[in-house]
Amino acid sequence: MILIKLGGSVITNKKRPLSARRKAINVLAKNLRKIKEPIILVHGGGSYGHYWSARYDMHTKEKRYDMRGVAIVKNSMIQLDKIVLDALLHNKLNPYSVPPTDFMSGNRPIAAKVKEMAAIAKAGLIPVTYGDALWFGQKKTYILSGDKIMTHLAKILTPKLCIFALNEDGLYSDFESKELIYKIDNRRPTIPENAADVTGGMRRKVQEATSIARAGTSVFFVNGNKPERILEAVKNKTFEGTLFRGKRNV
Repeated sequence: MILIKLGGSVITNKKRPLSARRKAINVLAKNLRKIKEPIILVHGGGSYGHYWSARYDMHTKEKRYDMRGVAIVKNSMIQLDKIVLDALLHNKLNPYSVPPTDFMSGNRPIAAKVKEMAAIAKAGLIPVTYGDALWFGQKKTYILSGDKIMTHLAKILTPKLCIFALNEDGLYSDFESKELIYKIDNRRPTIPENAADVTGGMRRKVQEATSIARAGTSVFFVNGNKPERILEAVKNKTFEGTLFRGKRNV
């Protein structure tokens, strides 16, 4: 079982609201066909969900956000998810859309439902889920990121590995020089203070990747614009990117 997160900056143009990178999504789908084991896909919101959540000042903290904003964020993520699903179908894959409401209760994953996703993947379908605006309770809502979904799924399913497909080559020790950090030993997961990516969301990804690796699963950060690197990570070949070595693989 392999978990793959397609970053919002890879599948959308973040500089243009509601702009999917359809060609890039199609190329990713073609490469995913070459993976010969069960996979679960998670994708980010990019210029869809992120755009609207910023417009309505919505965040990961549970609060009483504008319900109009909640509705618009959810609708935009369904639109983006449909584009991803169509690309997978076009490339003769069998996607199975799983909205996060199917396996989340408040801000906690439902273990039985998450395990059902693994059964679906092993049956020959590809569960596809995504970051979204979710109901928390008491008129509160929150943004569940695709990065956090990866952690929820990984800790319950203990997959072979997790892959984050980014818009950069991996984690940099210095963004200006683009000096790549190739490996992080999670017995000493010190992250440089200036580590960042162009989206500004790298630190959150590092936190989730470190949490997943500490639980046992190795995590790869690779450039999603070069999908062959996803295949190299799956096949455990020499690759360009950053590895968070899981304790099961130390």
